[in-house]
Amino acid sequence: MTQHAEPTATTAEGHRTDPAAVFAELYGGEPDGIWAAPGRVNLIGEYTDFNDGFVMPLALPHTAVAAVSRRDDGVLRLYSTDVPGGVVSLRVDELAPHSGHGWAAYPAGVLWALREAGHPVTGADIALTSTVPTGAGLSSSAALEVVTVLALNDLFALGLSAAGLAVIGRRAENDFVGVPCGIMDQMASACCTEGHALHLDTRDLSLRQVPFDLASQGLTLLVVDTRVKHALGDGAYAERRAGCEEGARLLGIPTLRDLPYAGLGAALATLADAGADESVIRYVRHVVGDNRRVEQVIALLDAGDVRAAGPVLNEGHASLRDDLRVSCPELDLVVGAANAAGALGARMTGGGFGGSAVVLVEEAAAGTVAEAVSEAFAAAGHTAPGIFDAIPSAGARRLR
Repeated sequence: MTQHAEPTATTAEGHRTDPAAVFAELYGGEPDGIWAAPGRVNLIGEYTDFNDGFVMPLALPHTAVAAVSRRDDGVLRLYSTDVPGGVVSLRVDELAPHSGHGWAAYPAGVLWALREAGHPVTGADIALTSTVPTGAGLSSSAALEVVTVLALNDLFALGLSAAGLAVIGRRAENDFVGVPCGIMDQMASACCTEGHALHLDTRDLSLRQVPFDLASQGLTLLVVDTRVKHALGDGAYAERRAGCEEGARLLGIPTLRDLPYAGLGAALATLADAGADESVIRYVRHVVGDNRRVEQVIALLDAGDVRAAGPVLNEGHASLRDDLRVSCPELDLVVGAANAAGALGARMTGGGFGGSAVVLVEEAAAGTVAEAVSEAFAAAGHTAPGIFDAIPSAGARRLR
């Protein structure tokens, strides 16, 4: 791996110019094209995707944008305006899992995964910039993966479907980077549509675009970034995945998706009788419960009763906090302060241990709730949170 100098072109505010300008300065020419892929926030259904379960994310306006040109000499050059350091230069035929490279492992892993799948990808020059907050549980890594695979799919005429892009992105993160995530984040980035939430069955990747126009009902979904950074590669995520798999094994089912909610009580008793670790019992209770909560929210949206989803969000947070134990004091503070200020419901979203929460609130009360959360953080001595509206946005696309 070699590194080269950073480009010097900046805006008046000191920020990097657009990806095409950065690309031209770095690589000495115009890119073949520019692509974008969004981050996501998950409305409901957490830690269910690697259990073949149900999820309901929506794409955010925040995107990773890539200016890319094809190379045919086996060289991959990567640069991000968001990470200190110069161009990372790699040999495509030397890419190997778990070989480091920091942030560059995500796009490099995409090339590796494409080649492992038999696609003749021979290199690229890539300049990236992203507005997806890192470490906030909003899928900044999936956005990098999906924008990279979308660009390469176009440039090398690979013919991958949107779901096919997501599968490659997940393999890059699972097998190259080493994070045992499910496929929700990549599917959301690749497949979401503007104005909709994505009801995804992660077993067969069947999906339904569910209209999600909160403004027409006088509602707002806030995202609260606690500014607490998480790192899912530290083993906590993998431990919970292993616990879920152990629960399914002890119950004699392929995955926890195969346990209906009506059978949960009997299944938990079976696990206790089998001497399962209490953490396994908790994980099973959460996953089966959250699958049901996705179904509940879908039914409420279909019935036009979005407000009634608030208590379901609260139940989901309690389960993530108490059964899965992936919350943290800052996330709990968001949920508590928001609900005390009149929110309809709130829960942490994403992998947890920091990151973000979603808050469903009457539009007229959104400012009051946001202020209450900010004041609660100040009183607790925490860094001020970032708060913005979750606007259901378009999935990955070519910009030019």
